[in-house]
Amino acid sequence: MDQLTYENQYFAMGYTAVAGVDEVGRGPLAGPVVCAAVILPLDEEKRILGVDDSKKLSARRREELAERIKEAARAFAIAEVDERTIDEINILQATRLGMKNAIYGLKITPDFVLTDGNMTLDISMPQRSIVKGDALVYSIGAASILAKVYRDALMRRYAEEFPEYGFEKNVGYGTKQHIQAIREVGACRIHRRSFITKFWDGRERT
Repeated sequence: MDQLTYENQYFAMGYTAVAGVDEVGRGPLAGPVVCAAVILPLDEEKRILGVDDSKKLSARRREELAERIKEAARAFAIAEVDERTIDEINILQATRLGMKNAIYGLKITPDFVLTDGNMTLDISMPQRSIVKGDALVYSIGAASILAKVYRDALMRRYAEEFPEYGFEKNVGYGTKQHIQAIREVGACRIHRRSFITKFWDGRERT
Protein backbone atom coordinates (compact mmCIF):
# COMPACT_ATOMS: atom_id res chain seq x y z
CA MET A 1 0.00 0.00 0.00
CA ASP A 2 1.26 3.45 -0.89
CA GLN A 3 1.98 5.63 2.15
CA LEU A 4 -0.24 8.40 0.75
CA THR A 5 -3.28 6.14 0.33
CA TYR A 6 -5.12 7.47 3.37
CA GLU A 7 -4.32 11.14 2.77
CA ASN A 8 -5.36 10.86 -0.87
CA GLN A 9 -8.54 9.05 0.11
CA TYR A 10 -9.65 11.93 2.33
CA PHE A 11 -8.43 14.53 -0.17
CA ALA A 12 -10.73 12.89 -2.76
CA MET A 13 -13.59 13.27 -0.25
CA GLY A 14 -13.00 17.02 -0.08
CA TYR A 15 -10.66 17.36 2.91
CA THR A 16 -7.80 19.73 2.17
CA ALA A 17 -5.75 19.72 5.40
CA VAL A 18 -5.21 16.18 6.69
CA ALA A 19 -2.97 16.04 9.76
CA GLY A 20 -0.96 13.05 10.91
CA VAL A 21 -0.36 12.68 14.65
CA ASP A 22 1.91 10.41 16.68
CA GLU A 23 3.59 10.16 20.07
CA VAL A 24 6.94 9.11 21.45
CA GLY A 25 7.71 8.23 25.05
CA ARG A 26 4.80 6.30 26.49
CA GLY A 27 7.05 3.65 28.03
CA PRO A 28 10.02 5.44 29.63
CA LEU A 29 10.51 5.83 33.38
CA ALA A 30 11.52 9.47 33.00
CA GLY A 31 10.78 12.50 30.88
CA PRO A 32 7.67 13.68 29.07
CA VAL A 33 5.54 12.00 26.46
CA VAL A 34 6.00 14.03 23.27
CA CYS A 35 3.39 14.31 20.53
CA ALA A 36 3.68 15.81 17.08
CA ALA A 37 1.15 16.80 14.45
CA VAL A 38 2.01 17.62 10.86
CA ILE A 39 0.21 18.61 7.67
CA LEU A 40 2.27 17.83 4.58
CA PRO A 41 1.69 18.74 0.94
CA LEU A 42 0.40 15.75 -1.04
CA ASP A 43 2.01 16.70 -4.38
CA GLU A 44 4.14 13.79 -5.58
CA GLU A 45 7.00 16.11 -6.53
CA LYS A 46 7.15 17.41 -2.93
CA ARG A 47 7.08 13.98 -1.36
CA ILE A 48 9.86 13.21 1.14
CA LEU A 49 11.30 9.79 0.45
CA GLY A 50 12.27 7.60 3.38
CA VAL A 51 9.57 8.65 5.84
CA ASP A 52 8.77 5.65 8.05
CA ASP A 53 8.13 4.59 11.62
CA SER A 54 10.83 6.50 13.51
CA LYS A 55 11.88 3.35 15.39
CA LYS A 56 13.00 1.77 12.11
CA LEU A 57 15.38 4.63 11.26
CA SER A 58 18.87 5.44 12.49
CA ALA A 59 19.28 8.55 14.64
CA ARG A 60 21.17 10.31 11.85
CA ARG A 61 18.50 9.47 9.27
CA ARG A 62 15.73 10.64 11.61
CA GLU A 63 17.46 13.98 12.13
CA GLU A 64 17.94 14.46 8.38
CA LEU A 65 14.30 13.64 7.69
CA ALA A 66 13.05 15.83 10.54
CA GLU A 67 14.69 18.89 8.98
CA ARG A 68 13.21 18.08 5.58
CA ILE A 69 9.77 17.54 7.11
CA LYS A 70 9.88 20.90 8.89
CA GLU A 71 10.93 22.66 5.69
CA ALA A 72 8.24 20.98 3.58
CA ALA A 73 5.34 20.96 6.03
CA ARG A 74 2.37 23.23 5.55
CA ALA A 75 2.19 23.18 9.36
CA PHE A 76 3.68 21.22 12.25
CA ALA A 77 3.50 21.40 16.03
CA ILE A 78 5.05 19.53 18.94
CA ALA A 79 3.59 19.20 22.44
CA GLU A 80 5.03 17.81 25.67
CA VAL A 81 3.13 16.40 28.63
CA ASP A 82 5.38 16.28 31.66
CA GLU A 83 5.98 13.55 34.19
CA ARG A 84 3.82 15.14 36.89
CA THR A 85 0.81 15.20 34.60
CA ILE A 86 1.50 11.61 33.54
CA ASP A 87 1.49 10.58 37.21
CA GLU A 88 -1.74 12.51 37.84
CA ILE A 89 -3.87 11.39 34.88
CA ASN A 90 -2.02 8.23 33.64
CA ILE A 91 -0.01 7.77 30.47
CA LEU A 92 -2.95 7.01 28.18
CA GLN A 93 -4.78 10.22 29.09
CA ALA A 94 -1.50 12.16 28.98
CA THR A 95 -0.91 10.88 25.44
CA ARG A 96 -4.40 11.91 24.39
CA LEU A 97 -3.82 15.35 25.90
CA GLY A 98 -0.48 15.73 24.13
CA MET A 99 -1.96 14.75 20.77
CA LYS A 100 -4.83 17.19 21.25
CA ASN A 101 -2.43 20.00 22.17
CA ALA A 102 -0.26 19.29 19.13
CA ILE A 103 -3.28 19.34 16.83
CA TYR A 104 -4.55 22.64 18.22
CA GLY A 105 -1.03 24.04 18.05
CA LEU A 106 -0.97 23.80 14.25
CA LYS A 107 -1.02 27.15 12.45
CA ILE A 108 -3.45 25.60 9.95
CA THR A 109 -6.54 24.02 11.46
CA PRO A 110 -6.80 20.48 10.06
CA ASP A 111 -10.11 19.32 8.67
CA PHE A 112 -9.28 15.63 9.22
CA VAL A 113 -6.91 13.94 11.68
CA LEU A 114 -5.12 10.60 11.32
CA THR A 115 -3.62 9.16 14.52
CA ASP A 116 -1.36 6.20 15.16
CA GLY A 117 -2.60 3.20 17.11
CA ASN A 118 -6.07 2.89 18.57
CA MET A 119 -6.69 6.36 19.93
CA THR A 120 -9.87 8.43 20.13
CA LEU A 121 -9.24 12.10 20.85
CA ASP A 122 -11.40 14.83 22.32
CA ILE A 123 -11.20 17.11 19.26
CA SER A 124 -13.72 18.95 17.14
CA MET A 125 -12.58 17.61 13.75
CA PRO A 126 -13.25 14.16 12.25
CA GLN A 127 -10.57 11.58 12.97
CA ARG A 128 -9.41 8.07 12.24
CA SER A 129 -6.94 5.92 14.17
CA ILE A 130 -4.77 3.47 12.24
CA VAL A 131 -2.85 0.59 13.84
CA LYS A 132 0.82 0.77 12.76
CA GLY A 133 0.00 4.09 11.16
CA ASP A 134 3.54 5.34 11.70
CA ALA A 135 4.72 2.78 9.14
CA LEU A 136 1.70 2.83 6.84
CA VAL A 137 0.71 6.50 6.64
CA TYR A 138 2.98 9.24 5.32
CA SER A 139 1.91 12.06 7.64
CA ILE A 140 1.79 9.86 10.75
CA GLY A 141 5.30 8.58 9.99
CA ALA A 142 6.48 12.17 9.62
CA ALA A 143 4.90 13.06 12.98
CA SER A 144 6.64 10.11 14.63
CA ILE A 145 10.00 11.33 13.32
CA LEU A 146 9.45 14.89 14.57
CA ALA A 147 8.40 13.65 18.01
CA LYS A 148 11.30 11.20 18.32
CA VAL A 149 14.00 13.68 17.27
CA TYR A 150 12.58 16.33 19.63
CA ARG A 151 12.34 13.97 22.62
CA ASP A 152 15.78 12.42 22.11
CA ALA A 153 17.37 15.89 22.02
CA LEU A 154 15.47 16.85 25.16
CA MET A 155 16.68 13.75 27.00
CA ARG A 156 20.27 14.48 26.00
CA ARG A 157 19.91 17.88 27.65
CA TYR A 158 18.52 16.24 30.78
CA ALA A 159 21.53 13.90 30.77
CA GLU A 160 23.78 16.91 31.37
CA GLU A 161 21.71 17.88 34.41
CA PHE A 162 21.28 14.33 35.74
CA PRO A 163 24.34 12.36 34.54
CA GLU A 164 23.82 9.37 36.84
CA TYR A 165 20.97 7.85 34.84
CA GLY A 166 22.45 7.60 31.34
CA PHE A 167 19.61 9.51 29.69
CA GLU A 168 21.84 10.27 26.69
CA LYS A 169 21.72 6.53 25.87
CA ASN A 170 18.47 5.19 27.32
CA VAL A 171 16.36 8.37 26.77
CA GLY A 172 14.52 7.52 29.98
CA TYR A 173 13.71 3.87 29.31
CA GLY A 174 14.18 1.28 32.04
CA THR A 175 17.57 -0.17 31.24
CA LYS A 176 19.45 -2.15 33.88
CA GLN A 177 21.87 0.75 34.42
CA HIS A 178 19.04 3.27 34.73
CA ILE A 179 17.13 1.19 37.28
CA GLN A 180 20.31 0.60 39.29
CA ALA A 181 20.95 4.34 39.38
CA ILE A 182 17.46 4.97 40.77
CA ARG A 183 18.15 2.40 43.50
CA GLU A 184 21.48 3.99 44.35
CA VAL A 185 20.83 7.75 44.19
CA GLY A 186 17.03 7.98 44.18
CA ALA A 187 14.68 9.60 41.70
CA CYS A 188 15.22 12.97 40.03
CA ARG A 189 12.58 15.53 39.22
CA ILE A 190 11.79 14.15 35.74
CA HIS A 191 11.10 10.58 36.89
CA ARG A 192 7.53 9.31 36.63
CA ARG A 193 6.81 8.22 40.18
CA SER A 194 3.96 5.95 39.10
CA PHE A 195 6.37 4.05 36.81
CA ILE A 196 9.16 3.32 39.31
CA THR A 197 7.31 2.04 42.39
CA LYS A 198 8.70 -1.51 42.12
CA PHE A 199 12.33 -0.46 42.60
CA TRP A 200 12.21 3.01 44.13
CA ASP A 201 12.50 3.38 47.91
CA GLY A 202 11.21 6.94 47.97
CA ARG A 203 14.58 8.68 48.07
CA GLU A 204 15.02 11.84 46.03
CA ARG A 205 18.24 12.66 44.24
CA THR A 206 20.08 15.45 46.06
